[in-house]
Amino acid sequence: MYSPPDDATQDRMQAAHAEAANRLAVTTSRPYAWGWNGRTISSRAGTDHWLRVEATPDDRATVRLPHEGIPGAEHIPDSVRRPRLHATVRWSKDGWAYDADLLTHIPHPVVSPATPELHTDPGLTDGWWAELHQALHVLAGVPAQREAVRTLWMRRSFPLFLGIDAPDRIERVTGHGDLHWANLTGNPLTIMDWERWGSVPVGFDAGLLHAYSLRVPAVAARVREQFTDILGTPSGRIGELAALCELLQSVARGEYADIAEALMGRAELLTGRRPPVPPPR
Repeated sequence: MYSPPDDATQDRMQAAHAEAANRLAVTTSRPYAWGWNGRTISSRAGTDHWLRVEATPDDRATVRLPHEGIPGAEHIPDSVRRPRLHATVRWSKDGWAYDADLLTHIPHPVVSPATPELHTDPGLTDGWWAELHQALHVLAGVPAQREAVRTLWMRRSFPLFLGIDAPDRIERVTGHGDLHWANLTGNPLTIMDWERWGSVPVGFDAGLLHAYSLRVPAVAARVREQFTDILGTPSGRIGELAALCELLQSVARGEYADIAEALMGRAELLTGRRPPVPPPR
């Protein structure tokens, strides 16, 4: 989805990907798919599989618990369609911890392969939207032990990026945590990339998808319509604000310049205050 990183990171990650293929006894093929800042590298592995390798500096690496991340997503009901995990391996080398996951290859493409944001209307069917709504409804009831969107982060970040205090009470459900257009396939629907799933504020997933749809007003309107039972509630409004806050934090780092004004406008509409984050020039 992202551009290849610098040469040194490319060399290190490609070597790690080859190491993972050797450890899992699979044959991979290019092209590679890169994650943000070169943190992940993925490719086809044989006919039916996909090999994903994630790198974390040793001083920030934690043990992946069986109920968290991609391994933990195996416990989610089958009605939530996603790539299934077939094998996993972890090792460390030269100050980096690597987690490799061998997943089912999903042959149909994601809606937006190049960016999380939506640039054109993909013309998704009513059935697709209904299935997405049902998948998030089922996911909401799955037990989760990890906070994907932390309450402490909300308390610190709402004043900085929205200009308001976070509420004292935050209603939570289980969510995907990274619901955007590069993680959703068209017909049939498959939800990709379960690295972050866990406890989120009600409305966070729908609010994040809405934020990534703002450049295409008709689709943004469809998100609001499809999830009005969530986004139209006080709890859902808090979750949407958390999603906007997360993206405005990215704006402050110089990302998402093309939707910065739209994000700020949506936040102002919900709060009555102009966010204090200046859009990048």
